[in-house]
Amino acid sequence: MKTATIPALRVTPELRQAAESVLQEGETLSSFVEQSVRTNIQRRQFQQEFIARGLASRDEAKRTGVYYSSEEVMDELKAKLAAKRAGKQ
Repeated sequence: MKTATIPALRVTPELRQAAESVLQEGETLSSFVEQSVRTNIQRRQFQQEFIARGLASRDEAKRTGVYYSSEEVMDELKAKLAAKRAGKQ
C-alpha cells in the first residue's frame, strides 16, 4: 500500500517542547503525532456511532411509544454488573 502524508503542522515552540517532553523511550515525535491522530479518529468514530445509536433509539421509542425511565435503565445496568461480578467469584 502506498503511504500518504499529513500536512505539516505549525505549532508554538512551547507545544513542541511539551510534546517532546512526554515521548517514551524510542518514540519519535512523528510516531507520537501519528498515534494521536489515530486515537482521535477512533474516538470520533465511536462518538458518531454512539450518537447514531441514540438517535435510532429515540426514533424507535417514538415509533413504538415505549420509553424507559433513567431509574429503570440504571437498575438494569446494575443487575448486569452484579451478575458479571458474581460470575467472576
